[in-house]
Amino acid sequence: MKRLIKNIGCLAGIDSERKHCLRGSEMATLNCISDAWLLIDGDRFDSWGEMATMPVPEDDWDVIDALEGTVLPSWCDSHTHIVYAGSREGEFVDKIRGLSYAEIARRGGGILNSADRLHLLSEDELYTQAMRRVHEIIAKGTGAVEIKSGYGLNTEDELKMLRVIRRISETAPIKVVSTFLGAHAVGREYTGRQGEYVDMLIREMIPEVGKQQLADFIDVFCDEGFFTPDETSRILEAGAKWGMRPKIHVQELAPSGGVEVGVKHNAVSVDHLESMIDEDIEMLKGTNTIPTGLPGTSFFLNMPFAPARKMIEAGLPVATASDYNPGSTPSGDMKFVVSLACIKMRLLPAEAINAATINTAAAMDLSKDYGSIARGKVANFFITDEIPSIDFIPYSYTTPIIARTFLQGQEVK
Repeated sequence: MKRLIKNIGCLAGIDSERKHCLRGSEMATLNCISDAWLLIDGDRFDSWGEMATMPVPEDDWDVIDALEGTVLPSWCDSHTHIVYAGSREGEFVDKIRGLSYAEIARRGGGILNSADRLHLLSEDELYTQAMRRVHEIIAKGTGAVEIKSGYGLNTEDELKMLRVIRRISETAPIKVVSTFLGAHAVGREYTGRQGEYVDMLIREMIPEVGKQQLADFIDVFCDEGFFTPDETSRILEAGAKWGMRPKIHVQELAPSGGVEVGVKHNAVSVDHLESMIDEDIEMLKGTNTIPTGLPGTSFFLNMPFAPARKMIEAGLPVATASDYNPGSTPSGDMKFVVSLACIKMRLLPAEAINAATINTAAAMDLSKDYGSIARGKVANFFITDEIPSIDFIPYSYTTPIIARTFLQGQEVK
């Protein structure tokens, strides 16, 4: 079936060249048409133009009036941990009282706290909790999402998480990619024996994940107090044997050599970067690795923000993602991420929107089909209420703007 959207005030995110990502100064251009129409054929974008050129609808077409609202490609969120058990507001209070993220982790909180809770939850209960968050991010405009494991920290519970992620991908209209993050922290039973945990992860966890084909990517928390660059390399090499490509946590807590490891292993993305240094930026030049900032984490933990402005000026293809998780970023609101990218990272609105659509699709290796409005791409988009300009989206950082949401060409209500 064909679906015609008419009377679009601004059709934004048009991608006639079908680029994999936008680099440096390219990010400042958000291609738009005013007073536009958009035609969807089945689940794919077909064509578009100014209202004066709109085709005459056929009898079996579904015609939708955008009422002068703006149409944008759905947000793509390339870094989340939304499969988890319960919340951690107690640690939120600890942070207010002055404890750091690292101090909370050393006291047995943080990731280990979530692992303890997840162990007690059934697979069905975990799926039900996660689907509430999936419906939440869809309503906020997200159409493609990466979901990590990493709150299991033993083989059985990591596999449980990955099965839930696969179930989400099979039952929700949103596009899902999965990432195995067994190296999120050292499981409690291996406390003080990190080397043995890494050996077990390589010997037992990775082969089992690979045999069951449960993960598209592999991730490691390569940072101060977590996994070393050498351990990270060993884990990534083991994952590569099972077809899992790297997407890794780096430079969140300190300059730790993580970017170098990511570049060496041709990581699809290196994420966090709050402690990024100039040498990291130089290392990323000329590579296919997408540097991904997580401004919601910086906001919630009161940490420095990734130097996105400096990265763009160096010609890099910056992406942003939510990091939705129970400890450091309990929010998957990509509109707020776009606002933070403007307010705290000093990105222009067009740069921030490109960072949250085409570039973060590239950070999941999905930009062939997602992240922009291009003929043949999957028709994931939303229609806003009538707004004065694209710049209003990050400016109005708490104002709900989405009137209607469409995934795979179908309206989601």
